[in-house]
Amino acid sequence: MRLCFLVEEQYRHDGMPLDVIRQLGAWGHQVDVLWPGRSLLPISEAIRAGSHDAWVLKTVSGGPGLTLLEAAASVGLTTVNDVRAIRGVRDKALAAVIARSSGLPVPVTYAAARLQEFAEIPEAEFPLVVKPADGSSGRAVRLVATPDRLLDPVEPDDAGAPGAPGGGLLIAQPYVPNSGTDLKVYSVAGRLYATERCSPLHPAHAVRERQVPLTPEIARIAAEIGTVFGLDLYGVDILLGPDGPVVVDINDFPSFRQVPDAVARVSAAVLELARNGTAGQGAGFPAAGQPSTGQPTAGQSSTGEPRATPAAPAATPAPSTSAPTPPFTIPPVPPAAPRPRPAASIGGGR
Repeated sequence: MRLCFLVEEQYRHDGMPLDVIRQLGAWGHQVDVLWPGRSLLPISEAIRAGSHDAWVLKTVSGGPGLTLLEAAASVGLTTVNDVRAIRGVRDKALAAVIARSSGLPVPVTYAAARLQEFAEIPEAEFPLVVKPADGSSGRAVRLVATPDRLLDPVEPDDAGAPGAPGGGLLIAQPYVPNSGTDLKVYSVAGRLYATERCSPLHPAHAVRERQVPLTPEIARIAAEIGTVFGLDLYGVDILLGPDGPVVVDINDFPSFRQVPDAVARVSAAVLELARNGTAGQGAGFPAAGQPSTGQPTAGQSSTGEPRATPAAPAATPAPSTSAPTPPFTIPPVPPAAPRPRPAASIGGGR
């Protein structure tokens, strides 16, 4: 098969997806890599050529890669994840509306362009977690204890911080009391894996990041998110609050940390989706007020437990047949390099 990966500058040394790109190449598939932040692309001709079986995106919210992926989808090319699903979770205000309208346990969400507008929220709902609607990787998240702390100064060089000039739309959600442990559930084309880690808002609470058992209730919620948003490769941040599980963030193509054999599993899932299409193709978000079916995804049993994960391919797949050369030059994937551990994603309800 022939695949095109769109990799934003922030992830140029990240194992996800560079290790996946290398694995696919080792299996005999041709993978072209496009760096949207530093590549010239004759977009109309490259997309029209249609020489790739699927386009895959690893990007930051608001990055240029999403436009390129949407361009590929606009002419009927397969994208991983489905581009409509990505747009639905990249805008956290939109994601909160879709999720709550579908009956998912998501905190009440407020939106405003300026921090001071959140002062109108009843004081009983404080503390609030405030963050950019287009935020990613825990960027610029603030815990605001009381209304009078909303306008506490931010660092002038903290681009995108709530309240900073040009920061865009903000969202605020009531803080969900919790133990200081985050639960992250990853979905790899219907197969679910749960991990726990220390919450960034509770750094003094020492938690060893590790894989943990997946309960039927958490599995049902995670699977339903895939159904509602049409996602295939995604992660869900869940807090175990006093009233039960609460979804506080959804990420497309996350890090898949602590997933056993993550590189091989994600690589195999990309190939499967490229061949057979993605969950979002031909599907739409449920209408407002209409809950999702709540039925298990293809990777779930009727009890909500994850299905058994088949072993990664033992044999090297046959190389793809020749395909026309796209009308652009794609830089090679850089060699692996030491990199800092990525920050955990911070959800809106923490």
